[in-house]
Amino acid sequence: MTENHLAALSPADRSLVERFLRYVSFPTTSSRESQTAPSTPGQLVLAEALCKELQMLGAQNARVRRGGVVYGELPATQGAEDKPAVGFVAHMDTSPDAPGENIRPQILRFEGKDVVLNAERGIVYPVERFPDILRHTGEDVIFTDGTTLLGADDKAGIAAIMGMLEHLHAHPEIPHAKIAVAFTPDEEVSRGTENFDIPAFGADYAYTFDGGDVGLLESENFNAGTAVVRFEGVGVHPGSSKGKMVNALRHLAKFIEELPAEMSPECTEGYEGFLHPNRASGTVTGASVNILIRDHDKTKYEEKKTLLRDLVETFNREVPKAKVTIEIRGAYENMRPYLEAFPEVLEVAREAYRRAGLTIEEPPVRGGTDGARLSARGLPTPNLFTGGLNYHGIYECLPIPSLCKARDVAVEIAKLSAEVPAKA
Repeated sequence: MTENHLAALSPADRSLVERFLRYVSFPTTSSRESQTAPSTPGQLVLAEALCKELQMLGAQNARVRRGGVVYGELPATQGAEDKPAVGFVAHMDTSPDAPGENIRPQILRFEGKDVVLNAERGIVYPVERFPDILRHTGEDVIFTDGTTLLGADDKAGIAAIMGMLEHLHAHPEIPHAKIAVAFTPDEEVSRGTENFDIPAFGADYAYTFDGGDVGLLESENFNAGTAVVRFEGVGVHPGSSKGKMVNALRHLAKFIEELPAEMSPECTEGYEGFLHPNRASGTVTGASVNILIRDHDKTKYEEKKTLLRDLVETFNREVPKAKVTIEIRGAYENMRPYLEAFPEVLEVAREAYRRAGLTIEEPPVRGGTDGARLSARGLPTPNLFTGGLNYHGIYECLPIPSLCKARDVAVEIAKLSAEVPAKA
């Protein structure tokens, strides 16, 4: 069935989809626990493959550098050497929140109703739960078999960028400024840019292709941090523990219950931030919980951190035998204040969307991107769509027309790079 759907595509679109399907065959799940860079060896395997592919598409100086970051570049065409260099960025890893090995993609025509992903296991794509897919009724969509994620986050971004390079390679007559390309590891565990060398990248402005549904353009995201709350208990044989045992697990559960329900991600949307306990472990004598802290507004973000610290103090007062501590680490900032200094970067993206025939949607990102970190470091980098839906889970999918449009936008940005004013 997949082959039949591919045969109906144009040669360029078929090549694009085949690239994506090839990329998702590489297991690249990142690890929150690992201290290596990249955090998992599979990412280096894909990095080396992408480096070779860049060379085949005419990129110069393609290399895998410190931490597993892949770099490559296309020199400016004649007459565009003085134009600002434009960068394209996507990440290689997939989320550890769902299985990412032995991915079995399948292309199915979405007809507006539930899709059977795995008849043997009774796994069905529930349209009622994920109604955004109704926008893609009548389209060919790449699904999983319901046992893994797909990897559109962000191998669809890699495919779109490679598809742009393939187009330029086939059409050397198209003028463009210098084009810089980078593929990063470990974005899903907030380490995507820790080894990113902006001077070596060589771009004056850039775009991450790491967004969701077709037409989305993202220029503001959460301020983000993670709190680790630890509970120290006292272990005693349960048969003689009255008045002696302090159960760290019970206090952990009570702590989570004390978090405001209205601040949970399942109760918030738009610009509303949240507190999200997403991982917990422990025993009677010691337990811990990770809590994601998110808000677009910097003041409200700081207020959420204060709320957690105050709750820890309250627990230590009320249950002095159960020592509770908190550590808060920052992850990324809202890119909006940094992008406001470079309005022309967003205007180039908007014009590329218009030339690709798209309606532009600019909601706030309820997450973060490598672009947020790069923008904070001085490289303005808004985030563009890849077309994927339902990231980080077994219902992740990718409408093929959306992927093709992501590639088209990348091509238009490359063309527009020859039209922007020259460097001062």
